[in-house]
Amino acid sequence: MGATVTTANKTENTWGGGNEPMGASYGKLMMWFFIVSDALTFSGFLAAYGFSRFKFIDNWPLADEVFTHFPFMHGVEAPMYYVALMTFILIFSSVTMVLAVDAGHQMKQKKVAFYMLLTIVGGLIFVGSQAWEWKNFIHGEYGAVETKGGSIIQFVTKEGKRVKLEDFAVKLPGQREELTRSKGKWFMKDEETLSTYSVAEVQAGYKAHPELLVRTEKIYRDTEEDRKNTKLQPGLNHNKHREILTRAESDVLVGNAHLVVEGANLKRNEYGSKLFADFFFFITGFHGFHVFSGVVINFIIFLNVLLGTYEKRRTYEMVEKVGLYWHFVDLVWVFVFTFFYLV
Repeated sequence: MGATVTTANKTENTWGGGNEPMGASYGKLMMWFFIVSDALTFSGFLAAYGFSRFKFIDNWPLADEVFTHFPFMHGVEAPMYYVALMTFILIFSSVTMVLAVDAGHQMKQKKVAFYMLLTIVGGLIFVGSQAWEWKNFIHGEYGAVETKGGSIIQFVTKEGKRVKLEDFAVKLPGQREELTRSKGKWFMKDEETLSTYSVAEVQAGYKAHPELLVRTEKIYRDTEEDRKNTKLQPGLNHNKHREILTRAESDVLVGNAHLVVEGANLKRNEYGSKLFADFFFFITGFHGFHVFSGVVINFIIFLNVLLGTYEKRRTYEMVEKVGLYWHFVDLVWVFVFTFFYLV
């Protein structure tokens, strides 16, 4: 079996369009090649995340304590609710994409346009939701302190309930302003943004509230006896909880405070290991870029549908191609959601 077919009049290439390997057009095959290569990329990222989490499993942030926000419900603990809603919206957009492809097979232009519009709206809501999650993750909610040894400590009540820095920190006179170029010499770089409270203000507030304790990054898993105990810490995962120190032990760590941490970035993370923040920004950001790209492509195809481009071609194969990409993006999120938020 050769790569070409020669006749008296012409030579036809195997990839000349007359033959379709595996029953798929050249365009579909190229989309599948892209999907496979991109799947390997995401697999590498998730494998690296899994390795890092396993290595630091005893102090890895708990998703139930990090992703607790819900729009228009300020101050209400809703662990994982909004992430679950985001996931449902993205999966539903995959359903509307299937309906758009099916309508294309039936050459129903209006239905294709309608379902593609729903897919685009679902994608935009998901991307906007990711941006909202990033905002909350970056700004933080409670605040924490980093010790000179690099450990993150959080403040809690005796019952284990988190306490915000603003609830006990005091304002001390004569605190230093953030140094920027407008306030310094022309050759000096801007320094990192100052936190709302200084270490001294947090320490002074802590001393004035003897009921406060410190919670470390150390994670304990409940034993059978712990599960029978009715005094489990409210608002926490009852299979895992962080180590809460005595007042005397807390005094030592607070006295060793080095830096106030608010929210998360690529250098520090109030929720615990900074690697968690690094992976969160990189993996969810990379996936969000894929979703946004898919929305842009879907919108272009949607305009072509409205203009009747595919009606004139008598085929909606382009809708099917972009549908393959969209299903891939949805499937990747299922793995990201499982590895990052659930496990």
